[in-house]
Amino acid sequence: MHTRDANGSPSTVLVTGGAGFIGSHACVELLDHGYEVIVVDDYSNSCPRVLPRVERIAGRFVGAVYELDIRDRRALSAVFARHPVDAVVHFAAHKAVGESARMPVAYYDTNVGGTTALLHAMHEHGVHRLVFSSSCSVYGDAGEGPLDEAVPHRPTNPYAASKSLCERILADVCRHDPRWSVLCLRYFNPAGAHPSGLLGEDPHGTPDNLFPYVAQVAVGRRQRLRVFGGDWPTPDGTAIRDYLHVMDTVEAHRIALDHLADATGFTVFNLGRGHGSSVLDVVAAFEEASGITVPHKITGRRTGDVAELVADAGAVARAWGWRPSRDLADMCRDAWRFQQLNPHGYQGSSPQPGAKE
Repeated sequence: MHTRDANGSPSTVLVTGGAGFIGSHACVELLDHGYEVIVVDDYSNSCPRVLPRVERIAGRFVGAVYELDIRDRRALSAVFARHPVDAVVHFAAHKAVGESARMPVAYYDTNVGGTTALLHAMHEHGVHRLVFSSSCSVYGDAGEGPLDEAVPHRPTNPYAASKSLCERILADVCRHDPRWSVLCLRYFNPAGAHPSGLLGEDPHGTPDNLFPYVAQVAVGRRQRLRVFGGDWPTPDGTAIRDYLHVMDTVEAHRIALDHLADATGFTVFNLGRGHGSSVLDVVAAFEEASGITVPHKITGRRTGDVAELVADAGAVARAWGWRPSRDLADMCRDAWRFQQLNPHGYQGSSPQPGAKE
């Protein structure tokens, strides 16, 4: 469905963090469905070289790209002044659990301060529709079994706490100002890559997430995978997560934009498959997809981690009729294709058309 404004023109969506892993895939999804896309990103954990790839896949140009820190209110306000923004999809944030324990002030400053700066700029320019990127980490150590949206927040690290705080702020803003419509998407563990191999997860430095770490070991960039904890109360002793293909993740964001006009207020949905995979499950699936053995070493648990996080994603299915359609094998296949075509990430040479998969 192509979303258009009252004059029949495609709606304009501002994507914060639009050059990042999920943000870049979201830009493709939005361009593919007729939206005009404006990107802001400070490239602190992304790369400007990703945006020409977005345009190559979509066959359309991104409307404008601004390199800025969303905490810079003056620069952000200028973007809204230049473009008729209808809605915002807010990805820009620091997102590494381990790093957040080492740099808590920086995480609160960027994640919470960046969100309030964005809300200020939106309100100043009469934009009150927002899709917010949240995280299952807000549930913290909630125990076994699928978690629904009513489970209390018990964040165990500053990253999770910053997302929980942002949710509380957004809910309170909606409670006091009826003009706002905010859809908060708590996704579990986005993984995989665009099936073209042109877009994928390419973090700066040592990956904090499992999939890019496994892929970099498989392609020879790293010697072995560090598995944080082999003594968790799980069947194989390694932590269990609900992995969701990034293409399913961004499809849900695009559908969320279609539903912002349904009602005002704050609404939250989990995004997940409702099925958990352990670290060793992912390693085995990646070895199957790549045909390469991934050496790994069990190390101590990482500060702020929990044993299991699996979604009960029934609410979004009931509300929108949407369910993810891709499985763990799809995630591994696509992540491996991206890593093969981009062995050194976006900073390396551009992938060759028709490169062997």
